Amino acid sequence: MFRRSVSFGALLLALQVVIVLMTTCAAGLLAAKLQSDRIRDSYRDRMLSVAESVARLPTVIEAFDSVDPPATIQPLAELIRKASNVTYVVVTDHNGVRYAHPDPKRIGERVSTDPSTPLSGEVFVGTETGTLGTSLRAKVPVRAADGRIIGMASVGILESQLSADLAEDLPELIGWLAAAALVGVLGAALITQHVRRRTFRLEPAEIEQLLKTRDAMLHGIREGVVAVDDQEKLALVNDEAMRLLGLAENPSGQPAAEVLDAGLLDLARGDDDVADRLVLAGERVLVANRMTAKTDDRAVGVVLTLRDRTELHDALRELDGQRTVTEVLRAQAHEFSNHLHVIGGLLDLDRGPDAVAYIERVGGAGSVTADIIDGANADPALAALLLAKSSTAHERGVALRLDPGSSVDIRAGDDALTVLGNLVDNAVDAVETGGTVRVLVRSSVSGVRVVVDDDGPGVAESQRGRIFDLGVSSKDVQGAHGRGIGLALVSRVVTRRSGRVAITDSELGGASFDVWLPETGNR
Repeated sequence: MFRRSVSFGALLLALQVVIVLMTTCAAGLLAAKLQSDRIRDSYRDRMLSVAESVARLPTVIEAFDSVDPPATIQPLAELIRKASNVTYVVVTDHNGVRYAHPDPKRIGERVSTDPSTPLSGEVFVGTETGTLGTSLRAKVPVRAADGRIIGMASVGILESQLSADLAEDLPELIGWLAAAALVGVLGAALITQHVRRRTFRLEPAEIEQLLKTRDAMLHGIREGVVAVDDQEKLALVNDEAMRLLGLAENPSGQPAAEVLDAGLLDLARGDDDVADRLVLAGERVLVANRMTAKTDDRAVGVVLTLRDRTELHDALRELDGQRTVTEVLRAQAHEFSNHLHVIGGLLDLDRGPDAVAYIERVGGAGSVTADIIDGANADPALAALLLAKSSTAHERGVALRLDPGSSVDIRAGDDALTVLGNLVDNAVDAVETGGTVRVLVRSSVSGVRVVVDDDGPGVAESQRGRIFDLGVSSKDVQGAHGRGIGLALVSRVVTRRSGRVAITDSELGGASFDVWLPETGNR
């Protein structure tokens, strides 16, 4: 059970509503500011236009030379004020004494604000506080016919009037903003419902716990799991899959073609689900299964499960060998019985030396063992491998011989043992009872050369180009397990070591596999 203070849906809706309201308020303030600036600019242009018109009227200019300028200018200024819907139209002489004012009592008085700017020939537009209050005003100089400045014309409107004009526009603006806020809140509610449905109405803590549990379970599985999405990118690679694929870092999100071997990539790109297919990942034998991942009956990718079968592959090969040995032993049981009868008869006849010679002739493995030990004494692991393979071959009726040209000056290394073991197994499988397998090993500071010859049926020319592919085998697969893997492993080792491998006809009559592994400093 999870402790819940505020549900995820309520919190999500509240956050969205707050964002909508804050955005709406900010937009409203900005719109009001823009509308206020628009009104102010409109009045500024109007007042400047009216002031310039008054300053240029010939009647006004001529009235400055009359005996009573206010008698002419005052009525005209009032007419213009009312027609242009401004607060005041004021006209002064060059000393700032009023000739016109909305309040006739102010005529003849000096203006309350500084008239120096327009009387110096410049235009002034700004906000000042005068006898009528704070107003936005425009002041322009009045020039005589000869260009002399003889006074100024000032036109203004009260700031309160500007605020009133803005207030008239605000209800409509507020209405639109309220409608936008309502739409935003409804949209937030719909989005919240959609998100809740997509998250199966789970709380964040529940989702987090589920994800942690899923990751723990996937990474705790003993099988490797690789998920590839419909864009051929790796969506999931668990710990076991990283170990099997030899990856140091999790490659999730990378293209599958950059991470997976060709066999696994082909499996992932297939159209049908596959069960228990043998693949090679590097030099590791894996059993892979492919399953299509679907959501709402729509394919969204594939899931590959991987199991390590390297050791099982070796065990199955040994099992095939033991089955063959069992069959050979059964066939030789009667022959061994005859050998014992011959030895017993020779001993009864007191022919001891002849009995010993007969035993050496039919036993026959001692000299082979001595040759192997002498030829591989610099590498105990190589000698042990050859002795084990010699014993297995002898039990199957196959003679394993070490070529006299072998020379093991230093340890051959694990890669050479892998190559030698697989080539000898394939050669022993290829020959019949009574056949011969010859091994040449040369190990030096420059690298290791392994040559395995046999007197079996050989490898056809048509198969030599593909004999190292996974699953390809020149032997009968009935009753055998994991055929077509040994030579594929040899090829992987050779490729990794930047070596070479060649298949030719052997002097013994069968096939000859010649492998060269250059020294890499890492055996």
